[in-house]
Amino acid sequence: MKNSTHTLLLVFLILFLNTAFTFAEEKEKKILYYRNPMNPSITSPTFMKDSMGMDYIPVYEETAEQSSRGEALVRISKSQQELIGVKTEPLVSRPLMRMIRTLAKIAYDPELYKAQQEFIQAYKTSEALKPSQDPVISERLQAMVIASAFKLKLQGLSDEQIEELKTKTQSERALLLSDAASPYVWAYLTIYEYDLGSVKVGDHVVLTAIAYPAEEFSGKIVAMDHVLDMYTRSVRARVHIENPQGKLKPNMYADAFIHIDLGKNLAVPKEAVLDTGIRKVVYVDLGKGQFAAREVELGPEAVALIEGQEHKFFPVIKGLKENEIIVTNGNFLIDSQSQLSGGMSALWGSATEIKQEEAPEGVQTKHVH
Repeated sequence: MKNSTHTLLLVFLILFLNTAFTFAEEKEKKILYYRNPMNPSITSPTFMKDSMGMDYIPVYEETAEQSSRGEALVRISKSQQELIGVKTEPLVSRPLMRMIRTLAKIAYDPELYKAQQEFIQAYKTSEALKPSQDPVISERLQAMVIASAFKLKLQGLSDEQIEELKTKTQSERALLLSDAASPYVWAYLTIYEYDLGSVKVGDHVVLTAIAYPAEEFSGKIVAMDHVLDMYTRSVRARVHIENPQGKLKPNMYADAFIHIDLGKNLAVPKEAVLDTGIRKVVYVDLGKGQFAAREVELGPEAVALIEGQEHKFFPVIKGLKENEIIVTNGNFLIDSQSQLSGGMSALWGSATEIKQEEAPEGVQTKHVH
C-alpha cells in the first residue's frame, strides 16, 4: 500500500513538472488531435470530454514523433530524468543460469529393488542356459528379460541403467538403506510439467536437509520417469547422491535446487521490463531525451552472477539488440509520462487490447496490436 501511494505521488509530481516545464512551449506547438485520457486508442480531431467528464488530452507534433523503427517516442527533459531517477545501461550478453527449486525424497523403494532383482535373475538365467537350451525355452526366457526390463523403464530407469544391471549380481542396496556397502543414495525429485522443457538428464542438483542446514549434498540427474503423473502433473527425476557418512536416510525429505546452465545470452534486467500481462515492454533511450517503448519477446526468468551476487534477468529472444541503451529505473514513470503527455502508453495500451471502449460519434479509433 505504501509503495502504491509513493508511486501515485510520483506520477502526479511528473504531471505537475510536465506542466511547469512545457506550458510555455505548448502554446506554440501545433495540436494534431486529442486522445481519450482513459483509452489512448480513442482519438478525436477536436477537443471534447469523455463519458466521465474528463478532458481529452492534446497530442502535439513533437509528442507524436516516431523513431526510425516507427515507434512512438516520449520526450523527458534532463531535469525530469534526474528528478524521477531514470537510470540506464547498455544491453549486453551474460552467462545465465536458471535455478529450479523443488522437493526431494531420499529413496526407500522396495518395489524397484524387487523389480531390479527380477531383471537380474531373468537375464542371468537366460545367459546361463543359452548354450544348451532349446528354442522354446530360449524364447520364453528372452520374453521374461524384455518384460522385466520394460517394467524397470516404466519405473523411471534409463536404458543405460538397465544395461548396467546386467553386470550386477544383486539389486542396489541404496534403494533400501545407505551403508558402507552402498555409500550413496537415490533422491527422487518432483519435476512439474511446466519445468519439463528445462530439466534434463545430467543437470547438477544440490540438496539441503533440515537435519544438516549448513551442509549441501551434490549430485546429478541420471534418469527421469517416462510417464507423467496425471494427478500431480509431474514426473520423478532420479538423482545419484554420494553419502559416505550415511547422513541422508531413506524417506528423509530435502529441498532440491536444480542448476540449469543456459549459456551466454543477451540478457535484460528484470527491473527493466514492464509486464502488462499480455506483452512485455522495455524502454530504450534513443538519446536527446527521447525514449521508445519496445515490445520484446523474452525467455524464462534466469539469474547471472555479478560481482559474486545473483541478479535476475530475462534472456532476450526478440525485440532488442546488443549495446542498445535500456531504462532500468524510472521506466514506469516514463510510461506514465507518455500517457500524461498524450502519447501511447505501453501499460495503458495493454488495456485496450482486452476491451475497446465505445467511441462517441465522430471520434476515431485505432486498435492496438
